[in-house]
Amino acid sequence: MIKAADLPDTLSVFPLPGALLLPRSRLPLHIFEPRYLAMLDDALKTRERLIGMVQPNEVPGRDDRGLHAIGCVGRITQFSETDDNRYLITLTGVSRFRILAEMDGFTPYRRCAVSWSGFDCDLGPVEQDADFQRPVFMALLKRYFEQLDLSTDWDTLKDAENELLINSLSMLLEFSAEDKQALLEAPSLSTRRETLVTLLEFALRGGAGEDYMQ
Repeated sequence: MIKAADLPDTLSVFPLPGALLLPRSRLPLHIFEPRYLAMLDDALKTRERLIGMVQPNEVPGRDDRGLHAIGCVGRITQFSETDDNRYLITLTGVSRFRILAEMDGFTPYRRCAVSWSGFDCDLGPVEQDADFQRPVFMALLKRYFEQLDLSTDWDTLKDAENELLINSLSMLLEFSAEDKQALLEAPSLSTRRETLVTLLEFALRGGAGEDYMQ
């Protein structure tokens, strides 16, 4: 288990639109671009095997892509290499971070100076949501799935712990990049659940009729 003292002051970051990683959750990734293959090779050489996931933040009128200030670092917990030199990996979320500055360097991938301040709960035990009305939430989720003609393993969802349920849905449901960022930045599990409910209700009112599961 990674402790606060193990978290570095600089991170390799992977800007990937729509890909959300949350603490204690798992994100499968397919790595094939040369710069990110180099990033992965370098990460695998370290003890912690950390990669920072962050949303690009496009600025109108500019050709370059900025980065959102807050991301989440994941530890490579599974990986396999294909015959054509691609990687299939799984990142397990460790902690959110705040980008302080992007660093100049000779790596083909981006690196940032980061701060871990304000995210102490990410390294703690599973979060609880005392106000979570699970039957009401599941009824809303069922209406969402039915309206978008989606299928899922309802038995698995019903058995999932509250944090796993909320975080997994936040990561898997196809929301906009800005909505994903709002779910990431939620200061608590209850706030994330409230944000998720708002997004589901908005979709049911016709605001996101083309959303689908990844």
